[in-house]
Amino acid sequence: MNVYVETEESPEVVDSSLQDLLVSDKAEKLLSLAHAQIGTPYVYGGSSFRGFDCSGFVSYVYRYGIGKNLPRTSRAQSEYTMRLERSQLVPGDIVFFDTAKKGYINHCGIYMGNGRFIHASSGKIKAVVISNIDKGFYKNRFRWGGRVI
Repeated sequence: MNVYVETEESPEVVDSSLQDLLVSDKAEKLLSLAHAQIGTPYVYGGSSFRGFDCSGFVSYVYRYGIGKNLPRTSRAQSEYTMRLERSQLVPGDIVFFDTAKKGYINHCGIYMGNGRFIHASSGKIKAVVISNIDKGFYKNRFRWGGRVI
């Protein structure tokens, strides 16, 4: 199965296999459910398969993937989780961004490994996509990761 990955230029097709990632059972469940949502439209305030915003997507995946209820907003989710540095991230952790560069968290997604994360993007594609923390738009906007305990 191929999926579209958000890049600065245009969508890039990549192999969507998660087989190469060494992940826990919980992370595998999270990533499997998250991956199934690729292409779902971005809808501000959305938290269902009909449309997601970033925190609605993360909440949905955690609730239906592993039965964990998270706060609704990305800022509240960032305060709810154990804070992690970039080097501590493992698949299934939540990643937090200040996309507006205003000093507060306003975007989140789920880390997949190898620098990639899955999220509901309000950018050009306006859908659930895979992006890279270390390249392009998100490189200088990543603030920290979070782990649900």
